[in-house]
Amino acid sequence: MRVACVGECMVELAERPDGALARGFGGDTLNTALYLARLGVAVDYVTALGDDPWSEEMAQAWAREGIGLERVRRLPGRMPGLYIIRTDGAGERSFHYWRDSAAARDLFTEPQAGATRAALETYDVVYFSGISLSLYGEAGRAALAETLAALRARGGRAAFDTNYRPRGWPDRALARAVFREAMAAADLIFASEEDLDWLYGETGTDEVLRHRGRAEIILKESSARTPVARLLHGDHEETVPAEPVEPIVDTTAAGDSFAAGYLAARLAGLPPREAAVCGHRLAGAVIGHRGAVIPAAAMPALPFGATGDSE
Repeated sequence: MRVACVGECMVELAERPDGALARGFGGDTLNTALYLARLGVAVDYVTALGDDPWSEEMAQAWAREGIGLERVRRLPGRMPGLYIIRTDGAGERSFHYWRDSAAARDLFTEPQAGATRAALETYDVVYFSGISLSLYGEAGRAALAETLAALRARGGRAAFDTNYRPRGWPDRALARAVFREAMAAADLIFASEEDLDWLYGETGTDEVLRHRGRAEIILKESSARTPVARLLHGDHEETVPAEPVEPIVDTTAAGDSFAAGYLAARLAGLPPREAAVCGHRLAGAVIGHRGAVIPAAAMPALPFGATGDSE
């Protein structure tokens, strides 16, 4: 099974308690791709980079993690975007972006976009997020939508994560419309009540539940400190709570890693409940460390893939 993760990796500056900045690289779908690769899934990252030193460092780092680079476009004279993470005393983070001219924004409109689209149609799963969609203009989103339709017609599946960052959108009405279209085009929907509440208000949960029975829905509830995944698949519904994690150091990439653990488990043949347990376990390890990417040695054992023992 081959997975493509579509989106953007940016230069990341993480602000430490003393105000110093530590440079790294990060992006939501890139985080998911990295953890999928560590779990033994064949995954390619689909994006555009520049020809600058930071783009080259990114590509080399992805290759070391086992992420496929064949679908990475290089745009001469362009650079990645940049963002700063600030983390409060409770481990909650805020993001501040500089990305208007990032190379990844033109992935579906640059001269070789047709080749990218044709390649995407051949994957078993294409994973994208609300942040991915905020990158592209109307033409880029339309091209991605057509590509996903062709993928699904061939028998592939689309997986959508509702990551929503208000600053990535010119207005909420546009984001609402785009997210509705994305959920309608997805076979797996990773949604959080927090994202849906920000975007749709009190009707947010209804927006995703209208796809119940058609899509496999993983709805992460935000009413308690301990995460709970509400699973809706076919005619079945169940809730799977996470094990408590103490201390919570940094919640960066909690959702990205959960999606990786869940998706990898499902691709390995595990049922949704066991997949949610795997997602929670990986996310629990991630939030116990600072930053989006934990050391390889800190990866938890899961009942499949490269870091666990087969059952």
